[in-house]
Amino acid sequence: MDLETLWYAIIGISMVMYTVLDGFDLGVGALHLFAKNDVQRRIFLNAIGPVWDGNEVWIIIVMGGLLAGFPNAYATIFSGFYTLLMFLLAGLIFRAVAIEFRSKQESLVWRKIWDFVFFLSSVVTGVVAGVVIGNLIIGIPLDASQDYHGGFWQLLNPYSLLVGVTGMALFAMHGAIYLTMKTEGQAHEVVRHWINRAIGFFLVCYLATTIATIMYMPRMMHQMQKYPIFMLVPLLALLSIFAIPWQVRKRNDGWAFIFSCVSIALLVSVFGLGMYPYLVYSTVEPAAHSLTIYNAASTHASLVNLLVVVAIGVPLVLAYGFWIYRIFRGKVRLDPSSY
Repeated sequence: MDLETLWYAIIGISMVMYTVLDGFDLGVGALHLFAKNDVQRRIFLNAIGPVWDGNEVWIIIVMGGLLAGFPNAYATIFSGFYTLLMFLLAGLIFRAVAIEFRSKQESLVWRKIWDFVFFLSSVVTGVVAGVVIGNLIIGIPLDASQDYHGGFWQLLNPYSLLVGVTGMALFAMHGAIYLTMKTEGQAHEVVRHWINRAIGFFLVCYLATTIATIMYMPRMMHQMQKYPIFMLVPLLALLSIFAIPWQVRKRNDGWAFIFSCVSIALLVSVFGLGMYPYLVYSTVEPAAHSLTIYNAASTHASLVNLLVVVAIGVPLVLAYGFWIYRIFRGKVRLDPSSY
């Protein structure tokens, strides 16, 4: 494995960690308004309260790794998707503000306002992230200088919007499964009724996205056609998804969540395999104008030195995450000492 491919894998693994961990946060936010009362909404927020900010560290690693490892691709993505990424950033900011501000006053109206902000910002974040992924799959018009030539509305095409909705559906399913692990009593039974609907909606979206990708983006199948062993990745992803309702029916909530995590990791891997070795695919003269892991990479010395930073930093992030999840394991209960 060459150094550029190694860095592609590092960014890909960080992306998997972000979608798995922050994915259930976004899913909880998307389901937040469907809770029956204020007590349930507080339980749902407390289920993610200790971990949501730590989960977002992984997106910083993704963006930092892209900036340091592939600066040309970073520049093109952040300039071409500037408006979309501002919506994404606004969603992340307002989601954090809603979580922190909701309980600052006892007013029911105040809480309902921030409940709606939390819901809307979570949905916006999830959908916009999917729209960005969708446009990376389609490709964007790049000139000889690898600059984006297009407008904001061009990015809101039917395929990218379909990917955005599919991504949000996946997060909603993931969030519902997470809540079944963290709740009990009436709140638990309410969430359990959501899961099959969430799974059904996601499967419909996933089927539509898969068909559209095979029909209109055959490039995404190139690596799997070249190396048939890679066909196991989408197959295992589908089996993991079908294992979720089976485990839910058996009330093995922990296993259902594990299969949900595995399915997300495999779906992100399918995206990574399909894109390789492209970072930004150009719809104008692809061979000459596209950004790949080779023509967009930093110098060899820079990539080597950055590996030292990753070798030190990532284990610390993993250790912190393990510690937090261990401390706050178990069911969420509301009592006078609740956070």
